[in-house]
Amino acid sequence: MSVLKDQGSTRDRTVNVHDFRRPATLAREHSRVIESAFETFARQWGTQLTAKVRLKSVARMDRLDLLSYDDYAASVPASTAVVLCEVEGVEARAVIQFPAATGLAWMNRMLGASSDPPMPERAFTQLEQALMQRVLEEILEDLQYSMGSLLSHEIRIEAFQYNSRFAQAAAPTEPMIVAHFTITVGATTSVATIAIPAEVLLAKLQSASPVDVSTGARVRIREQMEHVPVELAVQLAQTSITPRQVLDLAVGDILPLPHLENRPFDVELKGVRLATAAPARNGARAAAVIVTIEEHQP
Repeated sequence: MSVLKDQGSTRDRTVNVHDFRRPATLAREHSRVIESAFETFARQWGTQLTAKVRLKSVARMDRLDLLSYDDYAASVPASTAVVLCEVEGVEARAVIQFPAATGLAWMNRMLGASSDPPMPERAFTQLEQALMQRVLEEILEDLQYSMGSLLSHEIRIEAFQYNSRFAQAAAPTEPMIVAHFTITVGATTSVATIAIPAEVLLAKLQSASPVDVSTGARVRIREQMEHVPVELAVQLAQTSITPRQVLDLAVGDILPLPHLENRPFDVELKGVRLATAAPARNGARAAAVIVTIEEHQP
């Protein structure tokens, strides 16, 4: 019975799959700085929406990811509003993504409606797009203010797309810093994302708060490896025999070895000879006294 319970608990475990093709994770210090900036932006976004739609609105930053653009595009719905934003001096585009139906609901309230009828997921008309662009321009101003020196590049709205698969904001492997938001307007909740090319933010972070990843990693790996147990063998010189000789072995048989009586034993680690040693005793235990050390280039 206990075995079945154990098996059941094992099946219920959540496994997080790591894709080594994705960009490396953000340094903890950098991640915290960016998260703090996006949290400040989320509060301003909620305040702005409250003033625009005349209904209590709250925006909450849920999480921060570092994804390739291809993975980011695959993570959002296929039919959605994708706003491409030109970043000064950078080829890749920033992205503001939210459901088109949510944008229509915001505009419905802004134009004086007192209720929230169901909205279709469709492209904006020219008038709707012009109205939404004014809202998004203010959102970008709040974003730049919240980011401070991290986002000194000028950002301008370039185009609206309504299919995330066709919105080519960057090369498929371009690293993007993606912030995920939950936006609540009255009783309606939706999700949105903002993706910024990683090179825009990380360059500023590295200069303002440098993290020597390579040196730090080497030191940590060395410190860890110094305490990892390894199997060390003290042995005679090896010999070769045939499978027939192995099958014919019996108690009392003698195997001749190419090891001279006056030659020290070999001290090996995973087949690599590190030293030679002579037999000795340490109390009640057999021991080996190191005689020579092999020279190995690092």
